[in-house]
This record gives sequence, structure tokens and C-alpha cells, in this order.
Amino acid sequence: MLDALADIGQYSHMTYGMTINDTQDLAFDRDRSPGALVDPFGRAISYLRVSVTDRCDFRCVYCMSENMAFLPKADLLTLEELDRLCSAFIAQGVRKLRLTGGEPLVRRGIMTLVASLSRHLATGALDEFTLTTNGSQLPKYAHELASHGVRRINVSLDTLDPDKFRAVTRWGELDKVMAGIDAAQAAGLKVKINAVALKGVNEDEFISLIEWAHGRGMELTLIEVMPLGEVGEGRLDQYLPLSMVRARLAEHFTLSDIDYRTGGPARYVDVAETGGRLGFITPLTHNFCESCNRVRVTCTGTLYMCLGQEDAADLRTPLRASEGNDLLDAAIREAISRKPKGHDFIIDRRHQRPALSRHMSVTGG
Repeated sequence: MLDALADIGQYSHMTYGMTINDTQDLAFDRDRSPGALVDPFGRAISYLRVSVTDRCDFRCVYCMSENMAFLPKADLLTLEELDRLCSAFIAQGVRKLRLTGGEPLVRRGIMTLVASLSRHLATGALDEFTLTTNGSQLPKYAHELASHGVRRINVSLDTLDPDKFRAVTRWGELDKVMAGIDAAQAAGLKVKINAVALKGVNEDEFISLIEWAHGRGMELTLIEVMPLGEVGEGRLDQYLPLSMVRARLAEHFTLSDIDYRTGGPARYVDVAETGGRLGFITPLTHNFCESCNRVRVTCTGTLYMCLGQEDAADLRTPLRASEGNDLLDAAIREAISRKPKGHDFIIDRRHQRPALSRHMSVTGG
């Protein structure tokens, strides 16, 4: 499939963050509750990803430029506003909440927000509260996260080679991330490793990554690189199709497709030799828009109904317009009524342009 698309010179694709369900169940009745948010295609919106900051202590080559211009702090929603915004979505049927960044754990006072939002776990309004992190701050926060009801986290880690890690993250130190993973597991958190497949960088490490992750009782998910924002790297130079990766891995491991789902976009296989699960997130090679049940809110209160399109809704204005939530609730419902059926992503082969100008760190991972 990719070879045919390559002849055209463009790759039509989805995004990291849309949910996949291999069955053709488009009703999503299990996600619906009275007053639930339902888009024009009958998909119940039950999963919210919220960026709490655009800042990060790394500068990963597929996510940011090295000299990022960050948002003025005055533009960001306060922690109290983030709490109110998340709570408004939960009141309208969101059952899963994930905090993202940038790096969410570099936001000053972040544990105040985590502690407050955890009340929705206690009441049963929220099924899961989690976050995606680069792991650098976990030695400081892992036990506190666990104490507030976080049960699992995603840690982004693309290589086990310290020199490669430094090159990919530009600023990161592998030993600090490893210490963070140790701290998370010691706190009882279930850890899933996310690794972006980068051509010519880590494609020789996937076997060792699988054996390492599964040896520590962690799942591993491989992700195709995604064209968001100018990062100083050629997208086609970074892109490695996971169809090719899986074929290579099948020469070394026995891979069996399974129906396991976490609510995210990964398709999973069992690896017989390790006894662990391996996920593949293939935004360029497979269409998984039809079952998308998620939306993203940025740290400035901008709601993106689809990561692969520019259409967005301003929630900060109605949030700040009154102490009540009537205006905010109406703005959320109106935005969900515009959620598209699918994305508009392409990688422009001729001009080496990203699909969209905004960086992943701005939208939220």
C-alpha cells in the first residue's frame, strides 16, 4: 500500500491520537450516557487529551525545533481553569482523561491539578486518569501520581543507546529517564513505552527494545513519525513504514494478532518468545478515523476536534466569560457538532512541508 502511495508522492494518513476499533462497531453504545457528546457520525466522545503546557525539557527531533518559541505564560489556562474545563467535559460524558504537554510534569503546580481532578475517579465519573511523559520528572512525581489514582502511564523512549538518545531528544539524558521508569514501577504504576520509528536512527534496535520492555513487564508500542510543525528535519528522511518493521520483526519473533485494546490507536500482537504485547500505531498506512472517540484541548483552551485538521474552537473565551458553565458547555457541544469524519494529513514529498504548521507540543501529544 505504501509503495503505491509513494509513487504519488504523498501519504494520506491519520494521527497519533485517534482511537481504533478493528470491529466495525460504529454505534459506541458502551461509551454513551445521558447527555453524552456525540459527533455528526454517531461517535460518542469519551476520551479527552489535555495539554497542560507547551514547554518541555527535551527537544525531540520529530516534535520540536531546537529553538522553540513558547507561549507567554499569560496565554495559558490557569490550573483552576484547566480543572474546570476538564470537569465540564467529564460532566458531558468523557470517561478517560489524559494529561499531555509538551512535558506535563514540568508545569509548575501540576500535582495540584492532578489531585483535584482525581475526585472524578472517586465519584466514578471518570474511568481512567493518566498521562504521557518523557519520564524525566518521574523520580520526583511517580509516587504522588499513584496516590492520586493514576494507574498507568505512557513513557516516550525511542532508543536505549545514550548517544542516540541525546541526539534524538537534543537535550535529554537516558539515565534520568531510566530512573523515572524505575520510580514509576516502584510506585506500582503500569508503564507502556512509546517509541517513534525513525529511519536510520533506531530501526536496528526494535528487537532489543522489545526484549528490554517485555523483560520488565512493560508493553511497547511503535509509532510512525508524524508531520506536525517545522522541526528542522526532513519528514521523508525520518519516515519508516511500520509495515516494513513488522515484516522484519516477524523474521525474528512469532507475532499473533490479538483483539486487545487500550482505548488508543494501537493494533496489538502477542510476541510468543517474550510473552509480551507489541503495539503498532500506523498513522500513515492505516485508516482508523471511523472509530475516533477523542478530542484534544491545548494549554490555551483551544479545542481540536481532529488532530489532522486545522478547524478548532476557542473554549477559553466562554470559560472566562462567566462563573457558570452554560456558555462553555454550549461551545463544547457546538464544536463536537463540527468534528470531521477524518483527517486532512499529507506529507508533501516535493516540498518537504509538514502537514500542519503547529507543533505536536502545542497541540498535545
